[in-house]
Amino acid sequence: MKKRRIITILAFLLIALGLLAVTSCNNFGTSANRQRGLTELHFIDVGQGDSIFIRLPNGRTMLVDAGTKNAEQTVTRYIKSKKVSRIDILIATHPHEDHIGAMTGVINEFEIGSIYMPKVSANTKTFESPLGAIKSKGLSVNSAKGGMVLSDSGDFKTEFLAPNGNSYNELNDYSAVLKITHGSTSFLLTGDAEKTSEDEMIRGGYNLSADVLKVGHHGSHTSSSPEFLSAVSPQIAVISCGRDNSYGHPAENTLLALADIKAEVYRTDEKGTIVITSDGKNIKVR
Repeated sequence: MKKRRIITILAFLLIALGLLAVTSCNNFGTSANRQRGLTELHFIDVGQGDSIFIRLPNGRTMLVDAGTKNAEQTVTRYIKSKKVSRIDILIATHPHEDHIGAMTGVINEFEIGSIYMPKVSANTKTFESPLGAIKSKGLSVNSAKGGMVLSDSGDFKTEFLAPNGNSYNELNDYSAVLKITHGSTSFLLTGDAEKTSEDEMIRGGYNLSADVLKVGHHGSHTSSSPEFLSAVSPQIAVISCGRDNSYGHPAENTLLALADIKAEVYRTDEKGTIVITSDGKNIKVR
C-alpha cells in the first residue's frame, strides 16, 4: 500500500514537471519572439502615397503617414493583420492628402500613444479631419523638428533630422524626416522633403548616412539631389508611388542618380508592399 502511494506521488510529480517544462518552453518561445531584436519596416502599397508601418525591437510600433483616404482600409487591415491594436508613435510627415488622407481612420481604429507633426497647417478638410479625431480622443500633437530625439537606448535610436526651418515656400519642405538607427544599420525616411530641406540637413551637420533610404517625394525630380544622395549613400532605396501615376513618379533623373550611387531600388508600384528587416547587423528585404 505504501509502495503504491509512493508510485502515485512520483507519477504526479512527473506530470507536474512535464507541464512545467512545456510552460517554460512556451514562455521562452514567446519571450524569444518578443526579444528577437528585429526592426521591421513595412512600406505599405497605398498607391500614389506614403505609409510605413514600423515594429521596433522592443515590440513598440510606429506609423509614418497613412496614404490617401482611399487607402484607409488597406492601411488599417494591414496593421491589424500583424496582430497590432496600438500604435505607440504616429507621425504625419506633412499635411498633404497622399500622406494623411487615411490618418483619421487610423486614429479611430487604433489606440494611439504619441503623435508628431511638423508645425504647419493646411486649410483643407483632409487636414482638419485627423485633428478632430485627435481632439475627440483627448490626444495632443507634438511638433516634429530637426534635432529632436524620440528614443536612444545605446544600440537603438530614433530621431528627427528635419524640418530645420520655420517657413518654406513648398509644403513638402516641412516634411518630418525620421532616422532610425539599429546597431550598425540605419534607415532614413524623408517624407516629401525637397532640395531646400535636403540642403538644410547637409548644412546642419547631421549624420545622413543610411543603409536604407525612403526616397523623397515618391522619386520626384524635386528631391534626391546628387549632394544629398552622396551624403546618405544608401545600399537600398525604396520608392513609394502608384502604378502609372499622372505625376510621372519616379522621375528618370532620380532613377539615374540612384543608379550612379549603386543603390538597389525597390518600388511599391512594381513590387507591392515591401518589408525590410534588420537585426542590427544584417538587412533583409522581402
